[in-house]
Amino acid sequence: MLCHHCLISRTLLKVGDLRTFEKLLIANRGEIACRVIKTCKKMGIRTVAIHSDVDANAVHVKMADEAVCVGPAPTSKSYLNMDAIMEVIKKTRAQAVHPGYGFLSENKEFARRLASEGVTFIGPDTHAIQAMGDKIESKLLAKNAKVNTIPGFDGVVKDADEAVRIAREIGYPVMIKASAGGGGKGMRIAWDDEETREGFRFSSQEAASSFGDDRLLIEKFIDNPRHIEIQVLADKHGNALWLNERECSIQRRNQKVVEEAPSTFLDPETRRAMGEQAVALAKAVKYSSAGTVEFLVDSSKNFYFLEMNTRLQVEHPVTECITGLDLVQEMIRVAKGYPLRHKQTDIPINGWAVECRVYAEDPYKSFGLPSIGKLSQYQEPLHVPSVRVDSGIQQGSDISIYYDPMISKLITYGSNRAEALKRMEEALDNYVIRGVAHNISLLREVIVHPRFVQGDISTKFLPEVYPDGFKGKRFWLKWEKHEISVKNSSPVCFFFRIPVAKSKRSSWELSVRLGDGIYPVAVSKDGSSFSVEVDGMKLNVTSEWNLASPLLSVTVDGTQRTIQRLSRNASGDTNIQFLGTVYKLQILTKVAAELSKYMPEKAAEDTSSILRSPMPGAVVAVSVNPGDTVSEGQEICVIEAMKMQNSMIAAKTGKVKAVHCKAGDTVGEGDLLVELE
Repeated sequence: MLCHHCLISRTLLKVGDLRTFEKLLIANRGEIACRVIKTCKKMGIRTVAIHSDVDANAVHVKMADEAVCVGPAPTSKSYLNMDAIMEVIKKTRAQAVHPGYGFLSENKEFARRLASEGVTFIGPDTHAIQAMGDKIESKLLAKNAKVNTIPGFDGVVKDADEAVRIAREIGYPVMIKASAGGGGKGMRIAWDDEETREGFRFSSQEAASSFGDDRLLIEKFIDNPRHIEIQVLADKHGNALWLNERECSIQRRNQKVVEEAPSTFLDPETRRAMGEQAVALAKAVKYSSAGTVEFLVDSSKNFYFLEMNTRLQVEHPVTECITGLDLVQEMIRVAKGYPLRHKQTDIPINGWAVECRVYAEDPYKSFGLPSIGKLSQYQEPLHVPSVRVDSGIQQGSDISIYYDPMISKLITYGSNRAEALKRMEEALDNYVIRGVAHNISLLREVIVHPRFVQGDISTKFLPEVYPDGFKGKRFWLKWEKHEISVKNSSPVCFFFRIPVAKSKRSSWELSVRLGDGIYPVAVSKDGSSFSVEVDGMKLNVTSEWNLASPLLSVTVDGTQRTIQRLSRNASGDTNIQFLGTVYKLQILTKVAAELSKYMPEKAAEDTSSILRSPMPGAVVAVSVNPGDTVSEGQEICVIEAMKMQNSMIAAKTGKVKAVHCKAGDTVGEGDLLVELE
């Protein structure tokens, strides 16, 4: 078993008494700041955290030895505020800076300013950042290093008209992406001229917002590929290693959701070829630090260079699990000037690791639109064996519109893939998150889907498996009735837990509404267990009841299940989380169920005539005025959330009756934006 703490302790023993830095500043926030601080503590390095005013009580601030505010909430005024950060470095006398990922991690100007002040940047030098951070230059360098590249236009696209001309020359579909980008921001796929023009507009705006650089490039879109990346590690003495691959094909909006190491798809020969090309590219730019070379891999195992990230990747923990290396520690050692301690033959693949990115998102809206709020209850599943949780939040933390909505990275390890996936199922079922929407239902469904279990995946997995969008748990016919019975029986027993203790009755006739179905349920108590008959199926239900715990461990006919009871009111409405998905049930006595038929139903809102914000965010642009005539599908306004821009369109043709927002407004989920007559 490789847990996070064992991993770091083991590698530190090999380091011995080698000295690195006395004080290190982390120019980041959230889980990655906490991750860096943990390794620094193990290495005896004092840490300095920076934070915005809204992050004053954040976990990374509490973990660090010192913490200094660098500005208000907007990233441009805090975590991207180089002047303020440089001032903190001088004030605290930090000797080195770890940038984490995102923010200033791949900003060559920041690295240059640090060097001019004699402060060590925990990452590559400015030349490598410049060369690999610019997708146009990196592609030319990759070609010269004999790395396989994707066909495309090797230059900057000037405007939308030129984008259309280039796209036609390359041949549709094409990928439009920010030259200085990463993390899925500033990327659009275009299948025709109209989508190219729209993609150019949105990609350039997102690129300018996220990276301060609106330059774009266009290349051929490899349809239905896998996204597989190689972790590299290089020092200042000309040594470089590849630390195997990470499978990152499960994505939404070009952002990774589930990652694993190794990949089920690669054979040893392809793995070696990809690794050797990744190292060749690293050596070509005299790279020194941890970095990642990303490839697209087609069904015939042909692979093409996508980009190189000159920083620590979000998904680095899965590599740490299968190699036993602490990548943050290795980055710090390299930055101090020490040579690598390992040779290529020393790098193993021990076991299997899977990572799920847990987001504060509603997965039922475009596979995940941001959710904001306060974590009213939060409990990580650390009691599950071989589980690692990299997080930067705690119960009471706020998820705001200003930053990435990631709650944590949930990692499980096993001796093989099946074991790692089974532990991930258990970990997701035992992960308690209240106060914000989250994507655990989507993650839980992905890891048990037959295609994923078989390794039959690509970057189109989500839209192919859920062409109409994610709808939650869907039952396979052969066990649907049993699982419905399990869902119904467990909350029924919980519903009766208190009354049964005081009542002399031993049997009840109930009615349970689940979705569109109404199920007659007969319950009888036999000692400490319940016999529950649902739609002709009898089940024996036992549990160790603990009303104080958000988790309910239930055994139904010998099968153990973990259920989370989210809420219950006096009307019998009960919300439970089962196999990741939240279900709304109504549990009533037979008499109450008969009477409920006469209750009037609330009329549904005519959503075709109104446009509400599907997420919290900021209004970037409004394209209509009262009195304008709009066509179905026409853009009405643009909402930006977590630096992703979303076009809001008209559901029907009509005249604009009223506009309730303007550019610059902050809106919440469900806020009224525009009305049509």
